[in-house]
Amino acid sequence: MKNKLKLLRENFGFTQDQLATLVDVSRQTIISLEREKYDPSIQLAFKLSNIFSCTIEDIFIFKEEN
Repeated sequence: MKNKLKLLRENFGFTQDQLATLVDVSRQTIISLEREKYDPSIQLAFKLSNIFSCTIEDIFIFKEEN
């Protein structure tokens, strides 16, 4: 899933480790999300949207697969 996580994280001045701690996941999870190798759970998506004060749709770009 496409996302703007890295851009948001950098704009807010967080390291991957700091963001991981804030949302209670591993740094590797943040890396995988940023590389678009992992889709977040709905709970994680909500946590991230709360951290960045935006909607889930502002972070993650959903495209249906045919």
